[in-house]
Amino acid sequence: MVKAVKFLIGLSAAFLLCLIVFDYVKDFRNAYEDEYTSTYSAPGEEVTIEIPQDSSAKEVAKILHKNGLIRFEKAFVKRLQESQYRGMLQAGTFTLRKGMNTLEMMEIMSKEDEDSKIVKQLVIPEGYTIDMIAAKCQEEDICSKSDFINAVKSITSNDFEYLEDVPSGANVRYKLEGYMFPATYDITKNTKAIDIVNMMLSAFKLYYTDELKSIALEKGYNSFEVLTVASMIEREAKIDEERPKIASVIYNRLEENTQLQIDSTLLYPMTEGMYDKPKVLEEDLAYPSPYNTYVSSGLPVGPICNPGLACIKAALEPADTNYMYYHIIDEEKGEHIFTETLEEHEETLSDDEDSGEDEY
Repeated sequence: MVKAVKFLIGLSAAFLLCLIVFDYVKDFRNAYEDEYTSTYSAPGEEVTIEIPQDSSAKEVAKILHKNGLIRFEKAFVKRLQESQYRGMLQAGTFTLRKGMNTLEMMEIMSKEDEDSKIVKQLVIPEGYTIDMIAAKCQEEDICSKSDFINAVKSITSNDFEYLEDVPSGANVRYKLEGYMFPATYDITKNTKAIDIVNMMLSAFKLYYTDELKSIALEKGYNSFEVLTVASMIEREAKIDEERPKIASVIYNRLEENTQLQIDSTLLYPMTEGMYDKPKVLEEDLAYPSPYNTYVSSGLPVGPICNPGLACIKAALEPADTNYMYYHIIDEEKGEHIFTETLEEHEETLSDDEDSGEDEY
């Protein structure tokens, strides 16, 4: 008798559990279907979300779920794929409301956010300095020169790991010079100076790959030293095939402990980074600056511009030459002649009287 009672109790408990599970599954299914199909909208708390560029439907659903705007990510994705908003969701900042149906959310997120809309593009050429970039930002009404310079000075090595390569206490004009990667940047209504600085530093991180870092490490250089060499190549070379040759001259002279005597290392401090002086004159050569490679040996104290990828690669993979000198022979094309000895150099200079004040 006792066993029979226990059996009935157990059977009843199992039945009740089944009812509870059934009700739960039914409620779950109903909630899923409601979120998948509902057109009802209720009052609710406003929530601002940020949808990154190139986010997939699944990534958008995760953001909505994380912010308590939807319960079922799969229901949102499925409804989106079957709706008129498929492929139309925009990146940007959107204000949604808890209680909205998902179609309303899709409609809002399909409208381009005015604050995130690209209003112009900032084109930074290879070889621009921080001062030149600041001037360009002001000319194009993006931000003032002072705001840009202040943003540059606000960045620390804690913000970008590679900035730890900048020597502590280095007597440089800007610690970020060389790292501001030249490229085309999208500017929105709300883009600030610090945003541009961060975009440029992030671009350097993207383009200065692990492979390039490994090559530098094999040669015993860190990013700061590579950029210092690359920046000189950038200011000196205009023709693609000459970049590795100019790099070879730099390294050959360093190996021989010969002063580099590169004009651009003098023009950088003399013009406060604007390069608006066309040539170096004889009386300029003694200009006191740690950048001036006419008065000091070795590399200048830091980069003298922000080089592009081609010059960075040339600094890492110089041509195998014995060249020790070069000078320009065609101002318009930027073509140089390269020589190995001082006699050859002086002979080519005498053949071109207009070349005497240019390089070496």
